[in-house]
Amino acid sequence: MRLLIFAGPPSAGKTTVVRQVIRQLGDSGGIAFLKIDVVRAFEDEEIAAEFGIPARKVYSGDVCPDHTAILVLRDAISWAEDLGAEYLIVESAGLCLRCTPYTTQSLGVVVLSAVGGTNSPLKMAPMIALADIAVVAKVDLISQAEKEVFRERIREVAPAVDIIETNAVHGTGLRYLMHAIRDTPAIVSPDEIVLRGVPPLGVCTVCAGKKEIGWQNHFGILKTLDNADDLYRGE
Repeated sequence: MRLLIFAGPPSAGKTTVVRQVIRQLGDSGGIAFLKIDVVRAFEDEEIAAEFGIPARKVYSGDVCPDHTAILVLRDAISWAEDLGAEYLIVESAGLCLRCTPYTTQSLGVVVLSAVGGTNSPLKMAPMIALADIAVVAKVDLISQAEKEVFRERIREVAPAVDIIETNAVHGTGLRYLMHAIRDTPAIVSPDEIVLRGVPPLGVCTVCAGKKEIGWQNHFGILKTLDNADDLYRGE
């Protein structure tokens, strides 16, 4: 079974790209779909109804959606394998720009919106830097000059990443993505799958539920207004 992980900021066009992938894979193998979101998601129901494939969703709630994707991935692989699927597609909510859900033994695809601003790739470095392919959607809505600047911004973050420009609604420009998907090696050993990157080193007390403002009321990895470096406070 091949593992395909799609990430990207909200409203970038991830689900539209995933729809095109499922449509173009056609009868080439069984597909299972998993959607990770925070509080509400409908993509699983829509994709199951449109394509007749097994689909599930998990709400992350108080946990980072990209962390949730990692926590449930082993179970998801087992679920898809039990179904006899040849592809497991995981779509993350992509709300945390510091984290990424890409793992070893997978194809990591980041979907970016061309209308998000030419500097937007610089604001989500790990999500792009650890991906295999960057799909730039909605390119029909910007000028050629903006396309070129957007492409260069991606190159600043990840010089070697493969860039695909598409109008995903119509599926234009996705031929290379489909070749990469079909050429992706199958999972060899699920027990040896690990994150590609290092997750954030600090879990702050705000994450744990403390509501007071000011670093003086917190401990662990902290930030202050006048100190660009991390500050550690506590035992």
